[in-house]
Amino acid sequence: MARPRKTATKEHGAQSATERQAAASGTGERSDQVKSLVRALTLLNRLASTDEGASLSEVAQQVGLSPSTAHRLLTTLEQERYVHFDPERRLWSVGMQAFMAGNAFLRTRSLTGASRPHMRALMEESAETVNLAVEDQYEAVYLAQVESRQMMRAFARPGGRVPLHCSSVGKAMLSAMPDAAVSKILQRRGLPRLTVKTIGNTVALREDLQRVRERGYALDDEEHAVGLRCIASAIFDEQSEPIAAISVSGPMVRISDERVPLLGDAVRKKAAAIRADSRPLSGPSRERVVGAVADRAGSTWWTLVT
Repeated sequence: MARPRKTATKEHGAQSATERQAAASGTGERSDQVKSLVRALTLLNRLASTDEGASLSEVAQQVGLSPSTAHRLLTTLEQERYVHFDPERRLWSVGMQAFMAGNAFLRTRSLTGASRPHMRALMEESAETVNLAVEDQYEAVYLAQVESRQMMRAFARPGGRVPLHCSSVGKAMLSAMPDAAVSKILQRRGLPRLTVKTIGNTVALREDLQRVRERGYALDDEEHAVGLRCIASAIFDEQSEPIAAISVSGPMVRISDERVPLLGDAVRKKAAAIRADSRPLSGPSRERVVGAVADRAGSTWWTLVT
């Protein structure tokens, strides 16, 4: 379960950038409305990062609001079904309307619709879990998944975020980016180690990215989670820019060294097929707006289900 992150921001202390901008734009009722909207969205995002829900005092403390202010905003969100309150457990959680609003993002992006049939076909062909991811804020965010039917299988929630340098989808997209873009990402995010196999220096990572370019697929060999192997290939748009990646994921006991090149070839072909089936992505549809599905689950989202 992803743990909620605490914040040192106080309700009457340091303001967020959005709140400072709202305050600078004017005073009075409109400014108060903007501030209330920012706070309500902050509450909604915080609830989205919890699996079990949160009590009023917990969520208020985490976002730096007083319980009374948090309760007023949560009640308003509840009236519109964006949050749900469980009176027995006294916990607040994300509501159905938030799910429906987030789902609208997937309906409007042609990439997701074009990918679904190929993801299902790849799952049937490989018998492993198939994922679709994009890059957002120097991380990989999973948009969709087709689960394997195996008793032991990889599972990830849509919206889960993983580092680029130690995930197959991340390395697939990094390998297709200009060197300057890769350097900027590494400078911003660094190379945190998640397992003993995580690549921990830039020289080794760039050598690995060159191998990805040569063979057409990236391999996560227990670099993000122990016991898990993932193979991914980048999906390109009409300008040959990387817009996403598709991957297969499964336990080491099934994805053997012998299977890696076979699965890599299958993933590479499906990525090319998705590109051929996707409508040109331009204008607003090209925006990397993944907040609608991203719950910022951090690096703890992977689970091997048995």
